[in-house]
Formats: sequence, C-alpha cells, structure tokens
Amino acid sequence: MRIAVFENIMTPGGHEVDFDRIIVEESKHLGHEVNFYVPENFVFQFDYKVPINKLNGEAVTYTNSRGIKKIFAAAKREINRQRWYHQLYERQKEFDLLIIPTSTFRYLRALNRSVLRNIKKPLIFILHGINPSEVDKFFNEAAKLLPYQNIKLVVLTFGDDILGRRLDNMFPIYPPTYTPRDIDFNPAFRLPNSELKIGFFGQYRREKKLEDFLEVFIKGKYTKPVKLIVQGSTMHAEDSEDFERIINKYSNITKEIDNPNQKISFLHKGLIGAEWQRAIADVDALLMPYSAPRYRYHWGGMLFTAIGFQKPVIASDDMNPEVFAKFKIGEVFSSGNLQELGRVLEEFINNFDVNAEKYAEGLALAGREFSPENFIKRLLNCLH
Repeated sequence: MRIAVFENIMTPGGHEVDFDRIIVEESKHLGHEVNFYVPENFVFQFDYKVPINKLNGEAVTYTNSRGIKKIFAAAKREINRQRWYHQLYERQKEFDLLIIPTSTFRYLRALNRSVLRNIKKPLIFILHGINPSEVDKFFNEAAKLLPYQNIKLVVLTFGDDILGRRLDNMFPIYPPTYTPRDIDFNPAFRLPNSELKIGFFGQYRREKKLEDFLEVFIKGKYTKPVKLIVQGSTMHAEDSEDFERIINKYSNITKEIDNPNQKISFLHKGLIGAEWQRAIADVDALLMPYSAPRYRYHWGGMLFTAIGFQKPVIASDDMNPEVFAKFKIGEVFSSGNLQELGRVLEEFINNFDVNAEKYAEGLALAGREFSPENFIKRLLNCLH
C-alpha cells in the first residue's frame, strides 16, 4: 500500500519527530511504501529516508509568536491549510492512504470547508487527545463528516469513547511507546551499581513547576546516592530565560548543600535522535511530577518514552491514570501535593532495589501492549 503522510508542523525536535518516525518505519516494516507531503518551506529535523513531495503554501510556526502576531500566524495557517487540502485532493492518485499525524478539531473544521472531504481514498486524522473544553467542537465537526465514509478520525486514548461519547467515524486506539532506534540498547531492567540516576527530561514549560520539584528533591532524606539530571529544551525566549534562572539558582544551592547523597546536573539543550536516546538510556528512572488537567486527556510523551525504554517512573496521578491502574510501572502522587510528592520520592529512591523486580514486570507488560508494532497495526485496522 502507498501511504502518504501530510506533515505541516515544524518543530525543533521532540515527540512529534519521533511519532512521525514510528508511522514511517513501522509501516515500512509491514511492507508498505511511505511518502511525505509537506509545505514548500518545510524543514525536517530528521531524515526519514523516504520521498518528500512539496505543496504550495508556506508552513507557519508559532515559535516566539505572541499576541497579534500569533493571531496573524493562525489566520495564515488556516488559509494555507485549505490550499494544502486542495492539492492533496488533486494528487490522490499518487497514494492509497493519506495520514495526517497530528490533528485537532480545527483540522476537521477546515476539512468541512474543503473538497478534500470528498477524497476517494481513506484519510486518517490522528488526534492526540481531546480536552473537555474542546469536546463539543470536535463532535460538532466530526458529525458533519459522517456522510464521508473515507474519513477516519483516530483518537489516541485509553477507552472506547471520548467522555462517554462516540461516533461511527471515530476510532479510539492506544498510543505507541517511543523506543530506542539508533543506539545499542539492552531493554533488560538493571539495578544501578552505586548511584541512582533519575532524569527529568523534555521541553521546559513553566506549567511543569520545575522549581517546586527541585525544592522537594533538595529537602529529601535519601539512604543511597542519587543524582538528578534535569534536561530541558525551550521554544520561547521567556521560557529560556526562566530555565537559565533556575539553573543558576540551584547549581549554587547544591554547591552549598554539599550532600554526597544527592546531586543535580542541568542540560539546557534540545536532544534528538541518538543523542536523546542515549540520555534516556543512561538514567535508571524518569520523573514526571508536573500536574495539569490536560494530562488526563492527552497521552504523555515522556511516560510512553519511559515505557519504551523500560524505565520506572514517578508521576502525578493525572498523568494517564488508566496506564498506572493496569501496570505497576512506578509510583504516583496526588496532583499538586508537594508534601506527598516528597514522601513518594523518598520511598521510591530508598526502596528502589526492593521494588525493581515488580517495576520490571509491569514495564515489560506495558511495553508489549503499547508497542509501536501494535500501534501501527491498530491504526491500519481502522480502515476495515
């Protein structure tokens, strides 16, 4: 089957890049041919080693866009989206399936105004979760698309519906894990020899409340040496400045503490490909202490990285609670409760050796359930 992937989101790296990679590589493993269709100025951050087809109309990035500039950027993107949709419709003889890998209700709204909804080939829109505030808008646009039977709306979620609702053109499926693809990696769970290395990785955003977590970590009483590795990439100038402030503050604090049982190191840099994979592989556990209601409705990229790399986690209980209910892959604390986070963190670190085996069992089970291979099979099964 000839699979076309329409990508229009330019990003400096991160899970969007790896998600596209899963679609490309796992589809090829099943014997399919994959091509990208992208805006004329699109810049890839990774070589997927597949043909690339250009579409007229420039991709728009929101990086460093604020206020009126962001409004203009959004309007320009909407105009260009209609142009891209029209061109994809005109070129549908070139493929057997079209996938749009990262969508929102806005993509569906645009589709309802486009000739592309009349496409003769299957068209899959992948939505990475739907917030309660947007659910009515999603179902309103999705309902309009019901007469167009080639349109498949795939929602990455853990249930059979979205907040108790479902339409015939909607297909809930599990999201995939992110696995090491460019490094030699032994997925077997191992105990650290001496120092326990814990990673706090990903894009730095203030909503993650890193500073609150660092205060909790510093105050902890640990019975074994532990090193916290904090890596963050930043997309906006204000986030970059705030992250640098935190780095300077806590680098000095840890020098003053001089506690041999706890260390903190910082890396303000975006990581991609093998460099990202080595950073994850080199730690023993991953921390996701950030709290936000949206994490209940969107799958956690870092959580599914942890599962793919077989790393136990500490996470707030609003981070995909369905996963923790089914698999013992780490520990959770009540969202926003810093006192409980401190207690859970101490117990996790001090009892790591004792609990390692049950974490390993849970991670292995979750890794099989959410594997990239199973994801692409579930995705293509939506066509039948």
